[in-house]
Amino acid sequence: MNPELGRVGPIADATAIIRSVPEDFRVSEQLGFVPDGQGEHVFLYIEKRGLNTADLVQRVSSLAGIHPRDIGFSGLKDRNAVTRQWLSVRMAGKPEPDWQRLQVTDEVTVLECQRHSRKLKRGVHRSNAFALRLRDVQGDMEGVVSALERIRDRGVPNYFGEQRFGRDGGTLLQAQAWMLRGARKLSHSKRGLFLSALRSDLFNRLLAQRVQDGTWERLQQGDVCQLQGSRSLFPCTELDAALQQRAAAGDVHPGLPLWGGGESLQSPALVAAQKALLAPQAGVCEFLEQAGLSLAYRPARLLPDDFSWRFCDDGSLLLTFHLPPGSYATALLAEILNYREGYREREGRSE
Repeated sequence: MNPELGRVGPIADATAIIRSVPEDFRVSEQLGFVPDGQGEHVFLYIEKRGLNTADLVQRVSSLAGIHPRDIGFSGLKDRNAVTRQWLSVRMAGKPEPDWQRLQVTDEVTVLECQRHSRKLKRGVHRSNAFALRLRDVQGDMEGVVSALERIRDRGVPNYFGEQRFGRDGGTLLQAQAWMLRGARKLSHSKRGLFLSALRSDLFNRLLAQRVQDGTWERLQQGDVCQLQGSRSLFPCTELDAALQQRAAAGDVHPGLPLWGGGESLQSPALVAAQKALLAPQAGVCEFLEQAGLSLAYRPARLLPDDFSWRFCDDGSLLLTFHLPPGSYATALLAEILNYREGYREREGRSE
């Protein structure tokens, strides 16, 4: 995570390595509904290793003989991991191929194949199940346990992770350069990637200020309230003790804007304060509105479900938990200890 982003802390005086091998970072989409068994869309549940979602979509597109736009997915999954995710493939009027031809040893395994009447849309799955192994854990173990207990009880700031911004922030830098050049025409996917990076950066800036103020988990007058485990939200027009208690219990979170056009649910005073904070990025705010993005909200706090840990005999730490779509496991790791990416060290040795 970007060290400039505020941390709740205290972070343990300890170190570890993540993603020494892809199997150390496992993610499984939990769809949350059962395909209805009919319709023109084939739902594939696929395990991949060493591929990102775009790579997988391209392989499915080639096998099925259809355009990638006719392939739906709910979330982007990392290359440097072992991940399971659903894809929908629109096969209207086309012969269905043998999906087992997608399988490549140690790369792709087709786990399920079902029919459904609708295309899979972004962010519709219920959650992501994580199993992370942190290796070579060294340092203050009591501090690590204290941080784990704090995360279990209080959650963490719901920052967008570095994956959203590209390696060393490369995607964000490209997006900023694209904007300054007048937003030259791009493919639909790359345009969406750049807009998401710009908007996510603004969100992280607003959240970092709430962390600094100590209000990332507490409601303020004029906030937007977001219900835990739901997309429901409502304006905090009257901040009473009952609502504060719901926030303290994790039932309600402050919601911060994902910048775009539209009428805000926040109070005018709070909107003015946010615009003042983002004054150096005013051009980005205006650009996102002109690009047609609609104002949305994201919880400031991330509460993992079924969060548990185990210290193993080989010196590793195993974490298991569930997160909602669009949230990042690295936001949790950044509140535990200092870690480094094992796959980057492997790449360095191979150069």
